[in-house]
Amino acid sequence: MGMTIAEKIIAGAAGRQEVRAGEIVWADVDRAMMDDILGPRVEIAERMRELNVPVWDPDKVVIIADHYTPPANAKQAAIVKFTQEWAQEYGIRNYYAFVGPCHQVMAEHGHVLPGTVVMGTDSHTCMGGALGAFASGVGSTEMVGILATGRIWLRVPETIRVTWRGTPPPGVMAKDISLATIGDIGHAGATYKAVEYTGEAVAALSMDERFCLSNMAVEMGAKAGLIPTDETTEAFLLGQGLAGPFPRLDSDIDAVFSERRDYDAATLTPMLACPHEVDNVRPVTEANAARIDQAYIGSCTGGRYTDLAAAARLLRGRKVASGCRLLVSPASKSIWERAADDGTLLALSEAGAVILAPTCGVCVGLHSGVLADGQICVSTTNRNFIGRLGSKKAETYLASPLTAAASAVTGRLTDPREFL
Repeated sequence: MGMTIAEKIIAGAAGRQEVRAGEIVWADVDRAMMDDILGPRVEIAERMRELNVPVWDPDKVVIIADHYTPPANAKQAAIVKFTQEWAQEYGIRNYYAFVGPCHQVMAEHGHVLPGTVVMGTDSHTCMGGALGAFASGVGSTEMVGILATGRIWLRVPETIRVTWRGTPPPGVMAKDISLATIGDIGHAGATYKAVEYTGEAVAALSMDERFCLSNMAVEMGAKAGLIPTDETTEAFLLGQGLAGPFPRLDSDIDAVFSERRDYDAATLTPMLACPHEVDNVRPVTEANAARIDQAYIGSCTGGRYTDLAAAARLLRGRKVASGCRLLVSPASKSIWERAADDGTLLALSEAGAVILAPTCGVCVGLHSGVLADGQICVSTTNRNFIGRLGSKKAETYLASPLTAAASAVTGRLTDPREFL
């Protein structure tokens, strides 16, 4: 009997020839990632001192200060300071700060490779599945065990195979594919399962767009969001200065899936996740043209270079509507620099956008663009829970960068195809 991608990776990490869904195994961890918001300051530092044990391999640990950077107040500054000091205390050389959301930084700096196991103290660590890694989020207690031993105790997940066939029409992005899938499967429909994206539409996506799909797998409850590795995967990794060859990973033809979902990308339209659930999904044409106060293009879900470039193309020659603000936060320092070099950020700014530092601050409502009572935002981020972007009396719609840009122009929820 064949194996799924998830089963193949976990088998290798467990030193086994094969594993099956439902088995509980000990697996070696290739990279352990902590951020500032759920990193050393949350139980981990105290427990490590209590155990009086060193980090099993400092070179396999990555710490990224991204949520509280740039700090908006003294408390946030103290957290970033503590995070850096803890990294120094334990000899963690892979420390990054002020360079963008952790998942993008992990990918850009070669910490996520096909066939590896990556665990991080952030639920969207599953973004690493776009590079063929079994990447997943863990809590601080679990991270203490990983830091001490380099291993994790986990149940091999079942896999839902999601196949998107055909070619998406103009105006449709990976975010629309992701939202449509989540709307169908539901916010808990893939709990503790791996979601494996495949099909012609997925294979044709750039790595930037693939990251969006894997990133949001957790919004279905998934343990991992995997995409088969191919030439696109290899090109991205080589572009980061990594030496190949890299393994090609795909599920065996006789692998067992808990479910198979098939969709036609050619029939897809721009989608919205409406307040206050990620699976409250409908076409943007059914949004009743609600007015918006803010549009946000950024985060580890929607702030990559192709996202910014797509928004800039739509906005050239147009202006953000009066009474509406458009905030843009590139997903990393390198993306910020690339978009600055080729004029993408200038085009966004000339349209009326405010260009922010690469940060998680807006996405989690910590700083740089939170909402007040009664305000409405259309955002390229990954969650629209009550209070996620600020006030509990505000509303957030999730959408693609194209939809966010089009909505910023009109000041209401707008189908981007009106401008294409």
